[in-house]
Amino acid sequence: MKYIVDIDGTIFNTQGNDYENSTPILERIAHVNSLFDQGHEIHYWTARGSSSGKDHLPLTIKQLNQWGCKYTTANVGKPVYDIWIDDKAQNDKSYFDNVLIMAILDKFHNETD
Repeated sequence: MKYIVDIDGTIFNTQGNDYENSTPILERIAHVNSLFDQGHEIHYWTARGSSSGKDHLPLTIKQLNQWGCKYTTANVGKPVYDIWIDDKAQNDKSYFDNVLIMAILDKFHNETD
């Protein structure tokens, strides 16, 4: 499968456009890395610089590598939007909440076997 994953607010905590001071969301990075390890393509895509025109790709790649993110490609220039309507899109909170619930259920199932 091919996964398109946003960066800021999804795998990095970033306040506004303060990309230099972003921090990793390690449990989410670990999950996305596990998808990569299973053979899926991971394409990080961020809107960093979409409005300003500034090239944030070098900083973004540095951060992805610094925090151990595994990926197929890293891209900047994602369109700026308020609402993304797509039949395949998932909200990051709902997606990672579901991953957590599934992990808890798996753990419970394994403990009761």
